Amino acid sequence: MQQPTQPCLHHRLARVNPTAAFLGALVVVLAGLYLPGAVGGAVLAVLAVALAWLTASTWSVQAPQTRAVRVLMLAVLVALASLKIM
Repeated sequence: MQQPTQPCLHHRLARVNPTAAFLGALVVVLAGLYLPGAVGGAVLAVLAVALAWLTASTWSVQAPQTRAVRVLMLAVLVALASLKIM
């Protein structure tokens, strides 16, 4: 008997409510900013890695304007993480 396979991660992410995803990311960013020192920086760094993975995996299907905004957001997030860790 063959078990049905789970949908891949990209398909599951495509079904996420955009407002819920934004609010969830906002909560993580605010937690990273308010947590002290290296702990907050680590939270922001983990979020930056997740955003980098998402950006890289969807790069070919994004419009150039979306790519630019995502790269800008990623750069700001990495800068904030670096500042918090220092």
